[in-house]
Amino acid sequence: MIKGKIKEIREFCEFNSDPKIIAKYSKYFKEGFDGFGIDNKVLVNQLESWSEEWKEDMKLEDYIDLSDELMKYGKFEEKSIAIHLVKSKKSEYKEETFDRIGKWFKLGISDWATTDVLCMLVLPHFFIEHIIGFDKLKEWNSSQSEWQRRAVPVLLVELSKSKNDLKYNETVSVIEPLMDDESEYVQKGLGTLLRELWKKQPKETEKFLYEWKDKCGRLIIRYATEKMDKEYRKKFRKAK
Repeated sequence: MIKGKIKEIREFCEFNSDPKIIAKYSKYFKEGFDGFGIDNKVLVNQLESWSEEWKEDMKLEDYIDLSDELMKYGKFEEKSIAIHLVKSKKSEYKEETFDRIGKWFKLGISDWATTDVLCMLVLPHFFIEHIIGFDKLKEWNSSQSEWQRRAVPVLLVELSKSKNDLKYNETVSVIEPLMDDESEYVQKGLGTLLRELWKKQPKETEKFLYEWKDKCGRLIIRYATEKMDKEYRKKFRKAK
């Protein structure tokens, strides 16, 4: 059953591939865009069709198994399809589901966009519904995958947009081990999160940034302070 659905997904992607869209997307991927280039409206319509058509014979475990294969061998759109299908079964999520999803970074998540789609569509539900706590997320800080480490701040950004407000001290305790991370993608995620924290709790966030300004990557500071007054943010420059 799963092999048949993977075949159907691949045939859809190949049929709807557009070289112009591939060229358009390529400029956003420094590491190269490995995708088919599919019009977003076409993709969304097909996802809605599959979710409805397959909802009776595909349980969450089936979609996870299908996603494992797409993460290993699929292109960008196939991985996005996998994430959307798993999202359609969020009512079935358990702690074990989070652990299985975490393995996707070893299997084949290899770009910022797939990471961010996962953080937007799937991961917040585990925390909003209190299926797991932040201790689980902290385990990702030591991952060898920069994309899994990036997922930590990006997920927290998504949670900050939800009605489930983040507690400042708890949030900082999650990300602090990443503040000396050398990955530019991790740094951008951290900076974006700190910018969002600054909007709500500026004094605490500025104190944190000042403590780290001479030790952390400059992208963190750049992103975190970009909404501050031009003169004011000079205080966060690295000391010479």
